[in-house]
Amino acid sequence: MKSILLIATGGTIASRPTIAGLAPQLRAQDILDCVPALRDLCRIDALQLMNIDSTNMSPECWLAIAACVRKHYEDYDGFVITHGTDTMAYTASALSYLIQQSAKPIVLTGSQKSIYSQDTDARRNLYDAFLAAQDDELHGVLLVFDGRVITGTRARKTRTKSLNAFSSIDYPDVALLREGRILHYIREPKPEGCPVFYDQLNPRVFVLRLIPGMNPGVLYTLLDSFDALVIESFGVGGLPCYESEDFLAAVAAWARIGKPIVITTQVPHEGSDLSVYQVGARVADTPGVLQAHTMTVESVVTKLMWILPQAHELSEIAVLFYQPVSHDLLRFV
Repeated sequence: MKSILLIATGGTIASRPTIAGLAPQLRAQDILDCVPALRDLCRIDALQLMNIDSTNMSPECWLAIAACVRKHYEDYDGFVITHGTDTMAYTASALSYLIQQSAKPIVLTGSQKSIYSQDTDARRNLYDAFLAAQDDELHGVLLVFDGRVITGTRARKTRTKSLNAFSSIDYPDVALLREGRILHYIREPKPEGCPVFYDQLNPRVFVLRLIPGMNPGVLYTLLDSFDALVIESFGVGGLPCYESEDFLAAVAAWARIGKPIVITTQVPHEGSDLSVYQVGARVADTPGVLQAHTMTVESVVTKLMWILPQAHELSEIAVLFYQPVSHDLLRFV
């Protein structure tokens, strides 16, 4: 029987009603007690790392989760992390960079309704997560929700209330879980050797959503407060020309002091391609500009946070950014 560590962080799955609304109240053992069938599946230890609404999740929390996995890595066959759904995709991406080449499954899950509720999805999601965590073929950081196993860097919350809240963006589900069985879609060899853990993140990354008519001066306003900028552009990507080169000048100002800008898209699927239109090609030729291609915004943000402590020159940042990690970077040719 496999040994799995539950790392509880709070979220809806651990919430009870309060006068001010749902808030995390249940502890790790309380959650386990709601699913007695887990006792027959694997041996489980429980650890309460934090108990927060996932809106309050932060890079410091991600580092704490990664450090917890690192501390207990040799003692368990897999890990289940219970987490609120609102920022779970960010956490899954962040852990994919902080814990690389893991031969053991590190599974995030949560629920749209508290495990305290009678009609909750929490019990199924929790059981499925432990089923995935003790599987002999799965490995690395994964998100399990509504019977789907999603690679950590490809997950996104796409529904606010429905039970099928998460989607795998532009990449197939790794597996499905049905009636206690795992149906593998993608089989990959497990990494050999020890996993690679990282213990630094730079949170000074800003995401700017472009809107028609935006004043390019906002880029100068952000320059002193942040070390990297992600611009969610329109369509396949680009920056407005208007009747001047103000946006390009603002982008160049970031490059002059060695701060990268990543152009991504507001469109959920198929990614960016700055070569298609003139408004994109002009930006692509600007030093210091990177493009996300099919990376999710969650992965772009957390990858930059992971890169910035390691690389200080724009050329070094670009090399690490375009180095695929756990299927985060896919290019459609």
